[in-house]
Amino acid sequence: MMPESPIRKLVPYAEEAKSRGIKVHHLNIGQPDIETPEVALNAIRNFNQKVVEYSHSAGILSYRKKLTTYYKKHNIHITSDDIIIAAGASEAILFAMQSCLDPGDEIIIPEPFYANYNGFAINAGVNVKSIFSSIESGFALPAIADFEKAISSKTKAILICNPNNPTGYLYSKEELEILEELVKKHDLYLISDEVYREFCYDGKPHYSSMYLKKIENNVILIDSVSKRYSACGVRIGCMISKNKEVMDTALKFAQARLSPPTFGQVAAEAAVDTPDSYFEEVSNEYIARRNVVVEGINNIDGAFCPNPSGAFYVVAKLPIDNSDTFCRWLLEDFSYENETVMLAPASGFYSTEGRGLDEVRISYVLNCDDLRSSIKCLDEALKVYPGRTR
Repeated sequence: MMPESPIRKLVPYAEEAKSRGIKVHHLNIGQPDIETPEVALNAIRNFNQKVVEYSHSAGILSYRKKLTTYYKKHNIHITSDDIIIAAGASEAILFAMQSCLDPGDEIIIPEPFYANYNGFAINAGVNVKSIFSSIESGFALPAIADFEKAISSKTKAILICNPNNPTGYLYSKEELEILEELVKKHDLYLISDEVYREFCYDGKPHYSSMYLKKIENNVILIDSVSKRYSACGVRIGCMISKNKEVMDTALKFAQARLSPPTFGQVAAEAAVDTPDSYFEEVSNEYIARRNVVVEGINNIDGAFCPNPSGAFYVVAKLPIDNSDTFCRWLLEDFSYENETVMLAPASGFYSTEGRGLDEVRISYVLNCDDLRSSIKCLDEALKVYPGRTR
């Protein structure tokens, strides 16, 4: 059965709270308030073709060629034939699962993981086998022995998100090289979701799975313009691999849906010209926001939050009985100075039942002042929540 989104399922309660005049701070969803680069918006404004045509099923060739220059800057050397443009990273992940796994096959994913991976797997008829990463380790890569235990004759792939959604954890070169040996040993695919590549902090570099030369033919890179350029609504992502057989198969799925969105591709192609100064500014802003959230939560009695090095999410442990109940209670029954906060219950980011019941995911996509107000709301809420545990 297709699971509900933990990120969106509480929307009706938020709308009801707003109808009562309560200000809701949305920390539940990764929708940045950063402005989309003007160069991308101008490309849409200046679109002057007489007909909005289908593009090639793999995406507009000029865009795919231009994307190779973006990746070259990140020391990823590919050709336009190694890229299939998709309707967001979501469709790209679905294509990857459909191309690399058959119905009934298994994919290993460290949990907590982006909740929609479950939905994509169900759509592709694939079974998820999760392995646990703990908040106490900051959600570091699980021990290789845990991967080995999870591998069976039906295991065909491992899926990682780096930097990670929902935890913000940034995998190191050493961790990826450990994965490289495992993937090589068992001849698995490594599907690497790298949509938050630009958001790495504390001087730590992003190490792409495309750098793993021993398994070059096993790696499928997933990417997107949504978060990079704060352009979630254009719905453009891509699937990249040097494995020709995988890409030929994926193209058949791409042909079945005809083509990716034209206007999204026009905006995304122009966005490649976004200056580095844009990313420097955005990165500094997210570091400031992260520090507000992490420091604020760790100052709340009974709460704990690791300090992530990437993306714009944290998973926080709170003194609560049930994260689903708590997040709904915040919207239905609580307000502080006529404000409340909307969070995503972390239980929805685990596939193992019973995990994440005392954890929430927070997206630090609001400005620092709103984040301070949000943390204050959370602190006051925990003082009166009926299901507080300690």
